Amino acid sequence: MQRPAVTAVLAAAALVFAAGCSSGGGDEPDRRESPSDRKSSHAPTGKAGAEAPPEKGSAEVTRTLTTGLKSPWGLAPLPGGDLLVSSRDEGTITRVDGKTGKKTELGTVPGVAPGGEGGLLGLALSPSYASDHLVYAYFTTESDNRIARMLYEEAKPSGEQLGAPDTVFKGIPKGMIHNGGRIAFGPDKMLYAGAGETGETGLAQDKKSLGGKILRLTPDGDPAPGNPFDDSPVYSYGHRNVQGLAWDEQKRLWASEFGQDTWDELNEIKAGGNYGWPEAEGKAGEEGFRDPVAQWKTSEASPSGVAYAEGSVWMAGLRGERLWRVPVRGVDGEPEPQAFLKGEHGRLRTVLAAGGDKLWVVTSETDSRGTPEKGDDKILEVEVQ
Repeated sequence: MQRPAVTAVLAAAALVFAAGCSSGGGDEPDRRESPSDRKSSHAPTGKAGAEAPPEKGSAEVTRTLTTGLKSPWGLAPLPGGDLLVSSRDEGTITRVDGKTGKKTELGTVPGVAPGGEGGLLGLALSPSYASDHLVYAYFTTESDNRIARMLYEEAKPSGEQLGAPDTVFKGIPKGMIHNGGRIAFGPDKMLYAGAGETGETGLAQDKKSLGGKILRLTPDGDPAPGNPFDDSPVYSYGHRNVQGLAWDEQKRLWASEFGQDTWDELNEIKAGGNYGWPEAEGKAGEEGFRDPVAQWKTSEASPSGVAYAEGSVWMAGLRGERLWRVPVRGVDGEPEPQAFLKGEHGRLRTVLAAGGDKLWVVTSETDSRGTPEKGDDKILEVEVQ
């Protein structure tokens, strides 16, 4: 069943917010109409894999795992199938039983300063989690965005299971908007982080700034070996606000990115690549900039999390309230995205591969931008192909 439309009062408030963010935008404010605000177009995917996914896929919600989450943002899978989910505004991390959906709060992350689009954002488990039990978190403080790791001590009482944060990286610019926030360990066991440009568009092209970048770090927070710029954590630049990171079986990195007035993007990330912002939004075809693999009108996407499964990248849409499928394995030329779950579950924030043809999808109706209903927010199990 379709969710009801936003009320006139909320729509008016959204317009006021969008007007205040016209130079930087937020997660998904209403944008100005533009001559380029037309049918989506898509760029080539680059190197193809061996076997393409079906030309037409599918996505079906098979169950609602849990309900009643408040401003959920980051999601990380524990060994055995349970999940850790962060609350952006409450600064807490909660464990969700992967079978029953039972919620157990681990504790609150000290130093989190929620505000606007900032707060407790992305989560990731240490590559050595089986032995070190470390949980990494990206969060906003009073002065910056940073990444810290915490010991998860399951034997302690509920609410006291998080150890003191050990900051591994700090100094990422913060703002009321565009804080980025997604973190993930790659196939190389290095830590990648999407950092927004906070609405200060010039940061994205400044290689000395951490804003508007994808960062690549060691687990201890040092610039990772092999980074494209000497002694720098910067892996790619020219980004507006990256909130989705995922790898395919070819170890290609895919990232989603919010546009401003015209195009949202899915990019294949290359070391040292310049993705154009603020000089280019969407497919520019200009020398020196890497074009997106796919792009959407901002009303159709406003993308946050991405995951890879069954030969496709799956991308969550906030303003678009849908799940996008972009086939990338074995695809030559331009992939043809498909939309699923349009308007059925509201705003979608995070997507996580759950093994095989399963995804976990997190809704985002309680983050002050949505129209929450009974049970929001939720984690949905989705079967895809």
